[in-house]
Amino acid sequence: VYIVGICIAVCGNFLISISLNIQKYTHMRQSQRGTKPYYTSRLWWCGILLMGLGELGNFAAYGFAPASLIAPLGCVSVIASAVISVVFLKETLRASDILGGALALIGTYCLVTFAPHSSPHVTANMVERSLVSWQFLIYFLFEAILFAVLMYFYKCRNVKHIVIMMILVALLASVTVISVKAVSGMITETIRGSHLQLTYPIFYIMFIIMVTSCAFQIKFLNQAMKLFDATEIVPINYVFFTASAIVAGILFYEEFYGLSIIYIIMFVVGCLLAFTGVFLIARARPRIKMDRVFISMGQIPGKSCTDKVQPQSDDSKYGKLASKLTCNSEIQQDEP
Repeated sequence: VYIVGICIAVCGNFLISISLNIQKYTHMRQSQRGTKPYYTSRLWWCGILLMGLGELGNFAAYGFAPASLIAPLGCVSVIASAVISVVFLKETLRASDILGGALALIGTYCLVTFAPHSSPHVTANMVERSLVSWQFLIYFLFEAILFAVLMYFYKCRNVKHIVIMMILVALLASVTVISVKAVSGMITETIRGSHLQLTYPIFYIMFIIMVTSCAFQIKFLNQAMKLFDATEIVPINYVFFTASAIVAGILFYEEFYGLSIIYIIMFVVGCLLAFTGVFLIARARPRIKMDRVFISMGQIPGKSCTDKVQPQSDDSKYGKLASKLTCNSEIQQDEP
């Protein structure tokens, strides 16, 4: 069953990378032509549709495979986005892109091979028991205190450091991953016909938590995008999101229970390789010539200008819906 989850997650992240590049191309074209707004373009709406399908795939994947296996696969979106940017948007291919892609692929192979391949069936009773378990209560208390301290520095002391903002997003992402896997798992169990899970109040409680935590992630990521470049946001958010998803899977769903030490070590090595690869791909993306893009697409622009194309990640797992949506706000800010 976990192979189904892997395939769905990989396909979902690939669709998201295509969507982001389609949207970026649409914004560049509209900016170059200076005609109708981007949201009047059919191509832009095709990109939005592909993003929705990709996020739906990430959501479904959590119902088939452990969260600690699905979340790191967000690097697929970064790799695919970099390749598409080079091939279709004529971005410069760098040596660091090739090295980063190779490391990310090796890390992904290690993750898929050595990650836990099974997790307990997510039922309403299981979620209720996990919510009152001592390890989760301690973890949640630690998260709540840390979140309150960081919010004090962020709001009261006006400390706008990127690490503080990304930790706030990661703390929310941990709650999101727990709730997403709970909702997706209960829906999966219901579809399988083993037991109707949608009649339990905990299903709707977790659904509300999922929507709320995701909304606040969007808020903080939007604020981070206004202050920092995507080359900083993408890798840091991917690392923090993946780490929070893995910790949530370990403490809430006990996904690493019974896993041998060598598998755990190789899983950590895979995470480090994937993290390094994402940093190499996302760092300091070069500017591209927009006139080269349009000429290659069979269009002759009236003038040339430059813009940035950033490979976008996600994050995650749940596939990082928040980080993908905020990319749109960054792209809109790049327009004149």
